[in-house]
Amino acid sequence: MELPTTIPHERTLDGLIGLRVHDQGDGWIEASVPVVDGVRQPMGLVHGGVYAAIAESVTSMATAAAVMPDGFVAQGLSNATNFLRPILEGTVHARADRLHRGRTTWVWDVRMTDDAGRLAATTRMVIAVRALAG
Repeated sequence: MELPTTIPHERTLDGLIGLRVHDQGDGWIEASVPVVDGVRQPMGLVHGGVYAAIAESVTSMATAAAVMPDGFVAQGLSNATNFLRPILEGTVHARADRLHRGRTTWVWDVRMTDDAGRLAATTRMVIAVRALAG
């Protein structure tokens, strides 16, 4: 199985929610999503699924960047997102820090904050690392 590499970013979920990666290093990644109508639920706050999507996307990206050169792929295995405070406007800021780098799974802690730096959601994300089948 070969991974699709020609899907334009704007046609993916990341593109639809406006996810932008700002910086990353060994074991961490930072990104953001602007709060616009398309990421809000009917009551006007950021939809819980957006937080879960941010967490899965950034941790998958960071894991993939590390394992793909060795012929492996990264895919979400478990996503446990907790909501602590609503965000109604501005930007959702995310920082993911790797807690565990195993042979077949990586574990990440993702913190999502508002523009004032207040914690809005946290995610414990487990990423599966699998051989790219050819």
